[in-house]
Amino acid sequence: MRILLTGAAGFIGTATWRELVRAGHEVVAVDLVIPEAHGRATRDDPPPALHVLDVREAAGWADLFQGVDAVVHLAAMVGAGATAADLPLYAGHNDLGTAAVLAAMHAEGVSRVVQASSMVVYGEGSYTCPEHGGQAPGPRTDASLGGGEFDNPCPVCGGPLDWALVGEDAPLDPRSSYAVSKVAQEGYASAWVRQAPGAAVSLRYHNVYGPGMPRDTPYSGVAAMFRSSLERGAPPTVFEDGRQMRDFVHVDDVARANRAAVEAVVGHDVGSHRAYNVCSGHPIAIADVARHVAAGSGRGLEPRVTGQYRIGDVRHVVASPVRAAAELGFTAEVLPEDGLAAFATAPLRA
Repeated sequence: MRILLTGAAGFIGTATWRELVRAGHEVVAVDLVIPEAHGRATRDDPPPALHVLDVREAAGWADLFQGVDAVVHLAAMVGAGATAADLPLYAGHNDLGTAAVLAAMHAEGVSRVVQASSMVVYGEGSYTCPEHGGQAPGPRTDASLGGGEFDNPCPVCGGPLDWALVGEDAPLDPRSSYAVSKVAQEGYASAWVRQAPGAAVSLRYHNVYGPGMPRDTPYSGVAAMFRSSLERGAPPTVFEDGRQMRDFVHVDDVARANRAAVEAVVGHDVGSHRAYNVCSGHPIAIADVARHVAAGSGRGLEPRVTGQYRIGDVRHVVASPVRAAAELGFTAEVLPEDGLAAFATAPLRA
């Protein structure tokens, strides 16, 4: 297939470009190479013939769309958004950018798209009470967190709630500029498949890590922060009690999921929009993430669990991999304990 790939020079985009080329696809690579996603420098080895273009101006890409079978749309502003002042950046690059790409696709007769969404669309994860079943907890309070009560309480009995896997049909609850923009992107895709018509897949990536991750950009998640501490000779600092659960998925697995999705979407009926979790399927506590990175560094430093907290952080969010396995044939190959240990010494982007 001939595939147009936006965000092709980014962390996930680079791995996806390599995976698509390895699978025999022809890739048209597009990236604006914005500092927010790429740091102070451009990539050392961008895809050949990289088109440095802004997705918000996709209406002018008629020549790039010629012969394209599908689009993989990864270009985006990333990170939570530090303040409300960041809202226009996310609305511009993510909302308007996605709308412009979809409109240009329709104008040029391209009817299949895979786009990057995120676990952040869920807000909190899924919870159950041993006695009262599934529950939707309210926000954790400053008083409870300050007192070391980190687990969400059951709204019925007040006891601690257990985490459960989040399926794609869970309610969406965006809590940051980035999360709101990702929900909007999914909404645009849902409208576009009916109006164009076309077929779309939104992939909800969980915590992505791996070689080529930028050091000092919003992509630098907690695993990169742990690594940076170790490189300074300091133990990784873990907030709360370290038992908060997440899913960490290797960037090579994310690239494989992107390839599986674009190969599948060409066979989907027009009018269809489907969301999938992209995750390792192996939930892990944040303290164990720190331990694996520390062990891989070989520096002999144990993580330090501080009890510190940030108001607004979710306690648990862990994905169900079932739908992606059943419908896309995607199952992650890299176990978190292996990938995180290797990440401690993997090459990163400046």
